[in-house]
Amino acid sequence: MSGHSKWATTKHKKAIIDSRRAKSFAKLIKNIEVAARGGGPDLAGNPALELAVSKAKKTSVPADNIDRAIKRGAGLLGDAVDYQTIMYEGYGPQGTAILIECLTDNKNRAASEVRLAVGRNGGNMGDPGSVAYMFTRKGIVGLPKHGLTEDDLLMAVLDAGAEEVKDEGESFEIISDTADLPAIRAALTEAGIEYESDEAGFVPSMQVELDVANARKFMKLYDALEDLDDVQNIYSNADMSEEVLAALGED
Repeated sequence: MSGHSKWATTKHKKAIIDSRRAKSFAKLIKNIEVAARGGGPDLAGNPALELAVSKAKKTSVPADNIDRAIKRGAGLLGDAVDYQTIMYEGYGPQGTAILIECLTDNKNRAASEVRLAVGRNGGNMGDPGSVAYMFTRKGIVGLPKHGLTEDDLLMAVLDAGAEEVKDEGESFEIISDTADLPAIRAALTEAGIEYESDEAGFVPSMQVELDVANARKFMKLYDALEDLDDVQNIYSNADMSEEVLAALGED
């Protein structure tokens, strides 16, 4: 799941349920297959595959599943599926911008399901380019604080290409150029700092802080999109204060 704000961190904790975990596995496997299809099965020569495998391992996807996905994606098992990446743009409550990244073998199905989910849950679809300009593709590494300070983290990753360290309440996010992700991971490992997630994702240039009523509507829309099989990632400039998150937690 993606979103890169305090609500995303809270959402991540709520998502550790068996059904969501299985769905997460399926999405991670699909990412591996696509990366292997595009650049071959060798992790050393395929940065996209190396990143997809690293992400799957961090989410405890079994090694056998990862190996099978690499072989299937590379065509070594004779049953590779041709997936397409499609990005949809839209608007949520309070004018929030949403990017919906799909990975699908059926473009018509993906478009229909995304439009239906957005329309039924208080959102509006946008034209291509209508909100994409508000986001920049970046490398994003997430990790729990565990007693670390922002300065501790900066010391470890600054020379590896980190552009910013963001305080997200109980966790930190390290923002970098996507090409610097491997160096950031290596620097954290060398410093003995454990991280939870690493990905190439979209970071908003500005955020919209939601009130409680619109935060509820936003989460309903987010959940509906996240439940779609073809949806890989959801990015938004929605943000929620600690007070709003506490109110949502009481629902």
